[in-house]
Amino acid sequence: MKKALMALLILITVQQARAQHAQTETLFSNNGQHKTRIAAYGAPAAKFTSIDGKFGVLTGGYGGVLLNGKWMLGAGAWSLVNNIALPGVNVNGATDYLNLWYTGAVVEYIHNSDKLIHWTAGTLIGGGGVSRRDKYRFNEDGDHHDYNYDKSGLFVAEPFANLEINIIKNLRFDIGASYRLVTGTSTTGITDSKLSNPSVHVGLKAGIF
Repeated sequence: MKKALMALLILITVQQARAQHAQTETLFSNNGQHKTRIAAYGAPAAKFTSIDGKFGVLTGGYGGVLLNGKWMLGAGAWSLVNNIALPGVNVNGATDYLNLWYTGAVVEYIHNSDKLIHWTAGTLIGGGGVSRRDKYRFNEDGDHHDYNYDKSGLFVAEPFANLEINIIKNLRFDIGASYRLVTGTSTTGITDSKLSNPSVHVGLKAGIF
């Protein structure tokens, strides 16, 4: 009986010792079977869109941390780079132009990242600013400078999808489309509906995938 009790106590002690030394499961585990791969990339690009029926070009990009080659968590920013004339309200008769920029958090899903051709989808959610720009405003020094006025903030939600091609291990080309949903505009001559439009874009992704 004593031997049986002793054996039972030893068994219980061994089991408790194993339990105490068992590795706790975590998101960023050292166990290769469950290890989360962390990488990163940046994606400069150009967007082509319509704003109030006129052709617009925005440049910018996005980037961030890539988890397991599938989910990117990061941020992005875009700015209008060409001149889009606005309805006249300038008392001196000069033409005003649109000034637009926005930035926000970006989430992107990459499907079958290791395949030569694959697709991605994501969204940007954030905010920015819009204003009227007088290109020929003269300052005290006698030179003309861009003068931004009648400014307002805005909210932007922009879902997007891309077709992506792996050029080399650390460089990819993508082409895609997005829809820019804008709310909150109060600048004269500019409305949410004029700024809310689809875009097509081309760009490159560089980083560790």
